Amino acid sequence: MGVRGQRGDSDPALTTRGRCLRWIVIVVYFSQGARERKKGRDEMWKLFSVFLLMLAAPRLNAQSIAQPNAEQARILSLENAWNQAAQQKDAAALKMFLAPEMVYVEYDGTLMDRAAYLASVQSPSLQAERIVNESMHVHFFGPVAVVDGVWREHGVKNGKPYALRERFTDTWVRRSESWVCVASQLTLMPH
Repeated sequence: MGVRGQRGDSDPALTTRGRCLRWIVIVVYFSQGARERKKGRDEMWKLFSVFLLMLAAPRLNAQSIAQPNAEQARILSLENAWNQAAQQKDAAALKMFLAPEMVYVEYDGTLMDRAAYLASVQSPSLQAERIVNESMHVHFFGPVAVVDGVWREHGVKNGKPYALRERFTDTWVRRSESWVCVASQLTLMPH
């Protein structure tokens, strides 16, 4: 008698049974490997796709920030024109882009309509020497644009120098072919 699996085994049924069993083990092993390899390739492609999106996202965002569209530029220029008109006490210019029903909330909570706001800007006791906006962002919601940013103003009020730094939120509405501000709110910030 020989050792099982060696040539010259005297039991031919055992050899055939052993060969079949080996083939079954080999087929099962490689078929599981193929499924696992396919699963691994699918996961690799998913990860690769996510990686490509992560690489492209900052670039797409940078393009949208670097090149504001025409409407954003228009709104930002209106914000800057507002500063110049307020500094020069130009009520006629302010009326062009402030809606008649405008609501203005001053940093101290004072609520004003357009007429009261224009009167406060034209007050002889207030001499704004410089008004600038910083860090402005425009957000569109259909025919409505919301601008947030920081407003800096310094000048003389009642004979005394003052300096303000305020966070603002302005709401603009598209009417026909122009934009008008319907609401503005300020919050005082520490220097």
